[in-house]
Amino acid sequence: MMPKLLTPTVFGRPVPVPLVAWLTLIWVMLWGSVSALTLVGGVLAGTLTVWLLPLPVLDPGIRFRPVPFAAFLAWFALDLVSSTARVVFWVLHPGRPPTGVVRVPLRTSSESMIMMVMVALSTVPGSLVLEFQRERRELVVHILGRRGNLAELGREEVAGLESRIVAAFGTSADRRELG
Repeated sequence: MMPKLLTPTVFGRPVPVPLVAWLTLIWVMLWGSVSALTLVGGVLAGTLTVWLLPLPVLDPGIRFRPVPFAAFLAWFALDLVSSTARVVFWVLHPGRPPTGVVRVPLRTSSESMIMMVMVALSTVPGSLVLEFQRERRELVVHILGRRGNLAELGREEVAGLESRIVAAFGTSADRRELG
C-alpha cells in the first residue's frame, strides 16, 4: 500500500505519483528533448492516463526482510560455488555422474514463494526443476552429481531453500504456514 502523500486523489480517483513520474519520463524520452513544455505535457499525459485508466490494487505477496535476505544471499552464493565445483568435477571425471529425478513436496502454498524456489533451484548448477504439480504442491527436480540417497538430499535441500526464501520474502501467513 502506497502512502497517502504518494497517492493523492484527483476528482475522487487516486493518482499514484510514482506511476505519473514514470510515465512522464517515458513521455520525455519519446519526445527526445527535455524542456518545460515536454515535462508539463508528460505530467498532464501521465496524470490523465492514470486517472482515466486506474490500475487495480495488487499485492504480489512478497515482503522484503533485509537480515533473512542477507542470510539467503550468503547461502545462495555458497551453494552456487559448491554446485559449480561439483558439476565441474563430474565433467572432468571419467565415468557417469550420479543423477536422479526426485519428487519434492513443498510446504508453502504461495505462488510467489513457489516461483522463487523454482527459479533458485534452476539457477544452481546441477539441479533443474522439470515439473510443478500444483494440486500436490510437489516439484519434480533433476539432480546431478550428488552421492547418497537423492530423494532425501533433494527433500532436505529444497526444504532449506524454501525456508530461507519464505523467511526473506514471505508474508506472515507464509511464515506461519511453514511452522
